[in-house]
Amino acid sequence: MSQQRPIIRQLDDAAINRIAAGEVVERPASAVKELVENALDAGARRIDVEIADGGKTLIRVVDDGCGMSAAELPLALSRHATSKIDGTDLLNITSFGFRGEALPSLGAVGRLSVTSRAAGEEGACLKVNGGALDPVRPAAHNGGTTVELRDLFHATPARLKFMRTDRAEAQAVGEVLRRLAMAEPFVSFTLRDVSGAAGGAGRLSFRADAQTGDLFDAMRARLGRVLGQDFAENALRIEAEREGIGLSGFAALPTYSRGSASLQHLFVNGRPVRDKLLYGALRGAYADFLSRDRHPAAALFVECPPELVDVNVHPAKAEVRFRDPGLVRGLIVSALRHALAEAGHRASTTVAHGVLGAMRPQGEGPPRAYQMDRPSAGARQAAYAAQEPDLAGFGEQSARVVTPEAHPEVRPGQAVAAQDIPQGADPAPAPEGAHLPLGAARGQVHENYIIAQTRDGMVIVDQHAAHERLVYEKLKGQMARNGVAAQALLIPEIVEIGAEGAERLLDHAQELSRMGLTIEPFGAGAVAVRETPAILGTVDAGAMLRDILDELDDLGDSQAVQARIEAVLSRVACHGSIRSGRWMRAEEMNALLREMEATPHSGQCNHGRPTYVELKLSDIERLFGRT
Repeated sequence: MSQQRPIIRQLDDAAINRIAAGEVVERPASAVKELVENALDAGARRIDVEIADGGKTLIRVVDDGCGMSAAELPLALSRHATSKIDGTDLLNITSFGFRGEALPSLGAVGRLSVTSRAAGEEGACLKVNGGALDPVRPAAHNGGTTVELRDLFHATPARLKFMRTDRAEAQAVGEVLRRLAMAEPFVSFTLRDVSGAAGGAGRLSFRADAQTGDLFDAMRARLGRVLGQDFAENALRIEAEREGIGLSGFAALPTYSRGSASLQHLFVNGRPVRDKLLYGALRGAYADFLSRDRHPAAALFVECPPELVDVNVHPAKAEVRFRDPGLVRGLIVSALRHALAEAGHRASTTVAHGVLGAMRPQGEGPPRAYQMDRPSAGARQAAYAAQEPDLAGFGEQSARVVTPEAHPEVRPGQAVAAQDIPQGADPAPAPEGAHLPLGAARGQVHENYIIAQTRDGMVIVDQHAAHERLVYEKLKGQMARNGVAAQALLIPEIVEIGAEGAERLLDHAQELSRMGLTIEPFGAGAVAVRETPAILGTVDAGAMLRDILDELDDLGDSQAVQARIEAVLSRVACHGSIRSGRWMRAEEMNALLREMEATPHSGQCNHGRPTYVELKLSDIERLFGRT
């Protein structure tokens, strides 16, 4: 039975544009991204976005960029027409857009109107409906460009079935605009929802005014506006450079971690990207400080010469490919770890805020306010004398707790008779060490929590968690100095792992050997494991090698062996640290505080939880209504 041979035919422009739109414009947020990036490429300093019904019925982007002339408008709506590259070098791309597909794709699936005016030119407007262009008409316009897209996907109604709710689509649009706003702190952005506004101003969903001054100051202020002030207060400045590749931005303290990766934002040459190499490097930098269910928060900007990165990987331009991915990963990991080490014992301020929130009474009505200031030393002395309880009538001696600084002959916490202390004695001076970051130990409660007094507040330290981190850092330091001890296997273990897997593992044999894992080729598709890290004891070499391969496939690098070694060191540190329930002398508590101040990363335990909480005196007074 004969079958008719298929005939090759040329698709018309309308079909080509609709196919391209399927790659470039997946949802309203994709359209907003393309239009805002065009505005940024045009040098805009103010960009206003309006949407209706999640962007399904209206998307309007207004910018004050360079604009276009009436003669350029039809060309701008032609496929692969762009002002950003000349086509001779696709590796030297310095703009957001360069494909020339966004506007014609949007015109193919919706009702598009572009109104623009260049300097020294008359304003003009061009409308497109389902790919059909109307004639260019004169239009009044102040300058820059206004793009209005109505009834997205009306020309391809099947795509509308895949749209989510108006609220979900509006949230996606807001997320796109916030990511672009983070990369451009000197540009003003607004987002309004004009659904049902009937010509009104609508609801302002997002606003970020242009910042001024130093780049890092502007970046911090913009990140505080987009990600929240808590992030800005608990983020560390990142600035590093290696072999022509620069890294800048802010990364949060480990104690400011999150349950998801929603606060991880990565940019390459100002372009927001979702690259597994960069996310893997970020995760690897925090691997020693967070448990697997916690995620760091960061906004990092990689800057490199255009020829070192390929942004022409996918039409959506959300993925990139580096010429030397190992260099970029190493730069991110080393820069973040250096910044975290420089932070020392610092913990996030949100820890204290959470404690205060849990302690604050939930009474009805406004809190009572005491109309008083903190009294002077003379006033306190007179008040103490007036408030001295008289228990003589009860046939027993008055008792009160004294401090070792005021009465060194008395053991801390011991109750003594009031008659043993001269009436009207001056209160004890501030303890020695109160001026230091973690203050001076004043006592211990429940045989696990150290209470220390600082110059302007108090610190509560979890003695077990703190000492566990200190021991862990010592063990890591010893391992770094002396190397990882390896134990030779009496009989080498042969692991069948396939020709490609064996080749990839052997490419990293030198790095694995430094971690105590020695492998050699053994025929086709197999490797022989001759040595394993001694600290791991008996290991399943096959399972370990497969884990390493999975990491290499996912991230381009593997930290599996190091992670296992550090997990063992963490368990050793846990068992070797001060246990809960042990009473500590004052000198031991102070020694622990001083060691914490001198040890990097001591603000969090090995699992990312805080080792101490700092409460300011003003916050404590607020708890008692002393405002």
